[in-house]
Amino acid sequence: MSRPTASPQLVNDQQRSAHIREVVMAHGVELRKRYPILKHQDLLGAGILTVALAGMCGSALLYLEGVIAWWACLLLNAFFASLTHELEHDLIHSMYFRKQRIAHNLMMTMVWLARPSTINPWIRRHLHLNHHKVSGTETDMEERAITNGEPWGIARLLMVGDNVMSSLIRMLRAQSWVHKKSILLRTLKVYAPLALLNWSTWYVFLGFHAADALASALGAPINWSGATLEAMEIVDIAVVVLVGPNVLRTFCLHFVSSNMHYYGDVEPGNVIQQTQVLNPWWMWPLQAFCFNFGSTHAIHHFVVKEPFYIRQMTAPVAHKVMREMGVRFNDFGTFARANRWHAQERTTAAKVQAV
Repeated sequence: MSRPTASPQLVNDQQRSAHIREVVMAHGVELRKRYPILKHQDLLGAGILTVALAGMCGSALLYLEGVIAWWACLLLNAFFASLTHELEHDLIHSMYFRKQRIAHNLMMTMVWLARPSTINPWIRRHLHLNHHKVSGTETDMEERAITNGEPWGIARLLMVGDNVMSSLIRMLRAQSWVHKKSILLRTLKVYAPLALLNWSTWYVFLGFHAADALASALGAPINWSGATLEAMEIVDIAVVVLVGPNVLRTFCLHFVSSNMHYYGDVEPGNVIQQTQVLNPWWMWPLQAFCFNFGSTHAIHHFVVKEPFYIRQMTAPVAHKVMREMGVRFNDFGTFARANRWHAQERTTAAKVQAV
């Protein structure tokens, strides 16, 4: 059986994509010649991880010593944790210690510990590599899981920053008990053990303080036991130094990522249609906690094997050629179109159900 003939649009966009790759890769080579340290990729990855972990620990210590306020610690650690997310993404593509499995897996473990709100990174590797193969389609489970393709509303707002809530809503939407059970078992598998502990701590924190505030407002404060208050003191600290920063980081990353990827009506294999560059000035508060993801992640779809810090450095050149070749920039209509490439898909988008 003969293969289906590629459409003229796909052939044209593949040629445009090839030109983007050529220009961006050439600039990467130029940067490595100009700054020889960039050739030491393993060293740089390990160094960035050390700085991120030291920053998180140092910030936590300053908070515990009363030197900085809780909110300063939370914001600092959200930023440092965003560095470890970029490192995890590069590790998934085997960019650090590719031939040294002990060092590679140690880095994977450390970036997971820094971001306990996330799924097991070894499981995520399969999801992410599949994302590159089927980006923008229903089988792109990674992006679908963070609400790409969902119509905007209360449900998507709840799902975009809360992994457990996202799974719960998908369970409620499931049409059969078999499907509900499948979602539950899959959730337990991919989030065990760190994310289950992380989100449980978050809900205990929210529940306790909501109950305490409500009771006080009603003039009937709860007489908590000493053991409960001691336990909550530990929970409060955990939320400030680790859980809260990752809740903030997760929301920022998922909001940006799910809206810069297109879904549903993209042409398979057409990289031009997979992403946009999303970098308006008003999104900088979000970009700060996902390391400028909206501005640079689209580059990764064209040149997969460049580490995140190279993407930051090549962005001016990459953006110029990407704009010339037809990659979209700041297509805010995607919010109303539920991330569809074409405007006429808006009606269909409203009917989308979660996988």
